Amino acid sequence: MSSFLKIALRNLFKSPTTDPYPFGETFVPKGLRGKAKYNAGACIACRMCEHVCAGGAIQIREVADKSGLEFILWHNTCTFCGLCEYYCPTKAIRLTEDYHTAHRQEDKYRYVEKGFIKYVNCAGCGTPMVPISPELLQRAYENVNKEIEILRHLCPKCRQKRALR
Repeated sequence: MSSFLKIALRNLFKSPTTDPYPFGETFVPKGLRGKAKYNAGACIACRMCEHVCAGGAIQIREVADKSGLEFILWHNTCTFCGLCEYYCPTKAIRLTEDYHTAHRQEDKYRYVEKGFIKYVNCAGCGTPMVPISPELLQRAYENVNKEIEILRHLCPKCRQKRALR
């Protein structure tokens, strides 16, 4: 009997060697770059993610009523390269290990990750501004004291005036 037939007969009586996906649990490798999750509370709207996005999947734009910024990540155009996560200074974007990206054709324009960054008013002049996240403060300063906390609530112009005094 040829070696091919021996292998074929042996494999006929073994169980399948493939994962039962989508009908059962499957192995997910550690560090898999899957769908992105967005944390609007940590975002400082620097737009670095939008700039480095290889697939052009990220948009940050002002909403019509000018109350804040809307973050949109289109999962259909995301290449899962991880550049957005790597360059985000506050880690507001994280790639998860969730690889499930199947969806119906009619849902293709709704298959997005969205977030909203509400403007806050400057404590000095009242100008609407993007809030400074605690994550940014932790990254920039070892110890956040009272003076730094005051600066957090000021727009760039008011911070500059305060620093010149």
